[in-house]
Amino acid sequence: MRLDKFLSDMGAGTRSQVKQKIRKGLVTLDDKVLLHPEQQVDPGLCLYVEGEPFFYSEMEYYMLNKPAGYVSARTDESCQTVLDLLPGKKRRDLFPVGRLDKDTQGLLLITNDGQLAHGLLSPKHHVDKSYEADIRGCLTKEHVSMFLSGLDIGEEKNTLPAILEILKQGEISKVRVTIQEGRFHQVKRMFHTIGCEVLYLKRISMGSLKLDETLKPGEYRLLTEQELMELKKYKVGK
Repeated sequence: MRLDKFLSDMGAGTRSQVKQKIRKGLVTLDDKVLLHPEQQVDPGLCLYVEGEPFFYSEMEYYMLNKPAGYVSARTDESCQTVLDLLPGKKRRDLFPVGRLDKDTQGLLLITNDGQLAHGLLSPKHHVDKSYEADIRGCLTKEHVSMFLSGLDIGEEKNTLPAILEILKQGEISKVRVTIQEGRFHQVKRMFHTIGCEVLYLKRISMGSLKLDETLKPGEYRLLTEQELMELKKYKVGK
């Protein structure tokens, strides 16, 4: 692999920035200065840029506990994005898998594995996505049945059957809801259809991946080997 591609892929800078650092003698391998951007290097090596180590990994997988106030995008002209919460992980090909609304919190997978993302997001794969929510409105067994039958949220087709679990009834109800789609503002629109308002929404699982509750909002970590092994069953084109 070219030296400049190795380092730019792993977040040491843009391709042009990396080339400048190389030519300035800021990149080393085993105390040897590397001066040629086009030099071929083994991806298994550890390179240093201004003393900071860089290891190459083809695919990366992070679990983020998304806080409110961040948009689920790679870039945005007016708002901070979820990738801004990974300050030390600036490789250019990372992206959030699916979108959580700006005010929605909870589990978000960040990766550069497009095949896995497609498998998790494709409607035909029916991957469960579970949320906890606070709802303005007293929910009943009738609402549970309505969710299970699919709801008209103003689109050509009703939603797929969804599971609504009422955890606490009252003027403000606490619920857990599981859907298998990812339509725009879907959970909020489903509750709006039955005359209720979502006050708080947090995703707690996506497929086999469950939110690590030790992660505070805004914190992230690498997936464990077990989590990754279970997730890869959703990967297409394996």
